[in-house]
Amino acid sequence: MKVIIIDDERLARRELRNLLKKFDSLEILDECVNADEAIASIKKNEPDLIFLDIQMPGKNGFEMLHHLEKVPKVIFVTAYDEFAIKAFDVNALDYLLKPVDPKRLEEAINKLDEKNASSAKEPRGGASGRLNENDQIFLKDGEKCWFVTLKNVRMFESEGNYVRVYFGQDKPLILKSLNNLENRLDERVFFRANRKYIINLRWVEGIENWFNGGLQVRLKEDEKVEISRRQASRFKDLMSL
Repeated sequence: MKVIIIDDERLARRELRNLLKKFDSLEILDECVNADEAIASIKKNEPDLIFLDIQMPGKNGFEMLHHLEKVPKVIFVTAYDEFAIKAFDVNALDYLLKPVDPKRLEEAINKLDEKNASSAKEPRGGASGRLNENDQIFLKDGEKCWFVTLKNVRMFESEGNYVRVYFGQDKPLILKSLNNLENRLDERVFFRANRKYIINLRWVEGIENWFNGGLQVRLKEDEKVEISRRQASRFKDLMSL
């Protein structure tokens, strides 16, 4: 498993690197001292896991995650325990306080191994650069943050220069165009219904004919979205109607 350590403190990086030596499954690819350096390294090396400090000069850990298209698994490592609740709110894999307790580190790695074993057969994003439904993304809206697996997102709705992301009971807004988002998503799963919506085909529960040769679909959360006449034929092909 490929790993990057992100921390502005040299001694903290060295301590963590030494503790990680006992785990043969981990390969440390890089160490980064700030968010900008880490963003570049993550894009280049595509790690499976990052150990991330929260408080760093410039962008903090949460702000760094917000700049990533696809987010690796994250274990937060920080001296500031007031961030603990926030870290778990965003559904991080785990949260370790400095100085790192070797037993707690081992628990975090074991948790990661269990998570990997359960998802080993799930397909991941390919060389095309598109995001697969099993990829994880990081969303930030105001002070709230989320880690979200794309298969749990049922639809995206354009709102001006923003896109509203629907998953569970949450509907955060992100600064991104629907066209840009469409180019990053797996078209076999995420379908451009019309100018305003992209829907997750796995969440479609009902279909009915609509005006002017279009269709209307009902999602599992009982939301209804119109499929434009232009997109209806392609939708029927994808859904094998």
